[in-house]
Amino acid sequence: MGARALEFAALTAVRSQEVRGARWEEIDLEAGMWVIPAQRMKMERQHRVPLTPEAVAMLDALPRLKDNPLVFPAPRGGEMSDMTLSAAMKRLHAAVLASGGEGFMDRVSKRPAVPHGLRSTFRDWVAERTHFPGDMAEVALAHKVGNSVEASYRRGDMVEKRRAMMAAWSNFLIEKDRAGADIVRIG
Repeated sequence: MGARALEFAALTAVRSQEVRGARWEEIDLEAGMWVIPAQRMKMERQHRVPLTPEAVAMLDALPRLKDNPLVFPAPRGGEMSDMTLSAAMKRLHAAVLASGGEGFMDRVSKRPAVPHGLRSTFRDWVAERTHFPGDMAEVALAHKVGNSVEASYRRGDMVEKRRAMMAAWSNFLIEKDRAGADIVRIG
């Protein structure tokens, strides 16, 4: 379940705490939309997350535990810890190293990558490899956009435009890279 939560975090670029607390009632698989309530968000504002077909298929394949509203429950039924996602990422890194690969290293700190680095990778990808505007990426990351005056007038969340951006991100994560090497699958 930790590997699936890590995969979902990568596909959606949301914080691990929001993934760990995700509830089935927040997700509309048919519409491909996850609405995270304000009380679960760092910025204390509702956040709509457009779900790609890959994210929907992954969620659709997950078991639903009776009397447990969590999408990614811990083995004993409560919310999984942040260490669960970190441990899944460490196992993935170790498996790639063991197969002769380079693993997943933070290019700045030179330490093994951590789940929050997926969000940073998403932001770098938008800035360096796409035509999508930076403020759209900031909305996807649930960051504050602009100054207080701009924020008071800006009420939209560009959700349909972000749907296209998240589809491109999903393709980047899942498809083969330009050299033809397969992208490492989580879990």
